[in-house]
Amino acid sequence: MKKKIIIGSRGSKLALIYAQNAKDKIVQNTNLNDEDVVIKEITTKGDQVQDVRLSELGGKGLFSSNIENELLENRIDIAVHALKDMPAIETGGLRTDTFLERNDPREILITKDKKKLKELKAEAIIGTSSYRREFQLKKIRSDLNCKLIRGNVDTRIQKLNNGLYDAIILSYAGIKSLSIEDKITEVFSTQEIIPSAGQGIISLQCRNDDEVISILDKINDQETSRRAYAERNVLKVLEGDCETAVGAHAIIEGDEIILEAELFSLDGSDRFYEKKSSKIENAITLGKEVGQILKAKSNNSYKR
Repeated sequence: MKKKIIIGSRGSKLALIYAQNAKDKIVQNTNLNDEDVVIKEITTKGDQVQDVRLSELGGKGLFSSNIENELLENRIDIAVHALKDMPAIETGGLRTDTFLERNDPREILITKDKKKLKELKAEAIIGTSSYRREFQLKKIRSDLNCKLIRGNVDTRIQKLNNGLYDAIILSYAGIKSLSIEDKITEVFSTQEIIPSAGQGIISLQCRNDDEVISILDKINDQETSRRAYAERNVLKVLEGDCETAVGAHAIIEGDEIILEAELFSLDGSDRFYEKKSSKIENAITLGKEVGQILKAKSNNSYKR
């Protein structure tokens, strides 16, 4: 095994916390020391342009493609990603099959005056860059206005404090990792708002034939892996992009995996829902089955 392991990560505060988590896991579970594992910050296109929707720039890959290129060109050994930001289809030559234990997958609301969603004034402005979140919120309150917001968590909270929005919706995982849970106004259950596939999961990626696979195998969380495969296979079947409004969330109870997913039509007017369970070892096929059912129910109304 080469002595130095280089981990590639986005340079945001949150991404670097995820990278540090990955580094700590590697050091704890191998004979490598702290100085043997180096974190390299990589700027992504998604970080550079923050005033338009990702779909207008080229999709989710804007957060991962630069980092993946560093992997393919042997400039880093491991890439760290927030799984929910990764395209459903893997990049050739790379393997994405290592997942750290899942953080909280739920969605949260932050408001300036600590009002919960149902207490917000009529026509309140909610900051989100996600069509999924927008359509889900409007199913709860149809009078809300959703307005594009991009940037890291601190930037979004600052925009809220500056009065540009009445509320913002974010993932609990990010808020928890940044240790700013005191900002949270409301936490939604995964039944109220089904999260994005892979939300709360840190994914580690490497080259298909690299010796670091033996390291990654030691830190892979099996339960999280099964949940990730089930959820992401819904996306693979739908062949969606970042404009596709889809939520997918799997839980494991005993020897069963239960998958709940929803898909919205392009304009958000129609919602298609499915919930199925199977034995844990069938996680991959369960995701495909649920994806196929949603695809059939929607009659492709989620596609342009």
